[in-house]
Amino acid sequence: MQINTTINILGSLQDWNLVVQFLESRYKERGDVGEGFQAFTSVKTHKSIQRFEKAITDTLIRFENKEIEALVRSLVDSEKISINSLLLLFWNASFNNHLLSYLNRNVYFPAFYSGRMGIRSEEVVACMMDLKERESEQLGSWTDYTIEKVASKYLTLLRKFGLMEGSQKKTISHPNLDDTMFVLFIYWIHAVEEKANLLLSSWLQYSFLEKQSFIEKLTQKKFARFFRFNYTGDNLQVEPVLPYHTIYNELVNPR
Repeated sequence: MQINTTINILGSLQDWNLVVQFLESRYKERGDVGEGFQAFTSVKTHKSIQRFEKAITDTLIRFENKEIEALVRSLVDSEKISINSLLLLFWNASFNNHLLSYLNRNVYFPAFYSGRMGIRSEEVVACMMDLKERESEQLGSWTDYTIEKVASKYLTLLRKFGLMEGSQKKTISHPNLDDTMFVLFIYWIHAVEEKANLLLSSWLQYSFLEKQSFIEKLTQKKFARFFRFNYTGDNLQVEPVLPYHTIYNELVNPR
């Protein structure tokens, strides 16, 4: 498990347009990544842009494989920063950042699926204190202040992803995946999950659906042109039908 404070940086990111700019910059060859971006963002100092660039490229737009890259690029190229693209970036960031994934698994999703209204910063701190005891080599030098700051920025980051609401007292949002995002989730989880049986996947909770509701939605006939599935009660296997680089366009511009 690799642990860092990238959550602090992303939680402080005010202009998410930088994500679009850094993603687009990968199409081109640039000498210094930070140069030339001041014209596109409210972040004006070169040093700050470089700091955000590392956090963004290491977490939000780092791709495990070409399939995930195709999904993110097609959606962000079309919608820029939107409710949909933020959700896909949340999925990708959770895969790339171990601490984010850990806190989601041990704090956010337990609260979400138990129907709670909110999450207190103290809960995140307690979770990280427990992690510090088990990961002393990596977190041994982290002070209480560092842990409290990461806990606060974690909740702020969830709000930026659209998963919580409010400023001082944050409440849990309940995303409802529309058909487009549901299909993109199926393609995403197929690209990241090594287990053939999706019912065993820890990523299934990122659908924001209880398991039975997820299965009921997945088996609807309207999705047949996008993916095939085999469900036997305790085993679920899914196979995408369309190429990853075309699926978004097929969803928003049906023939």
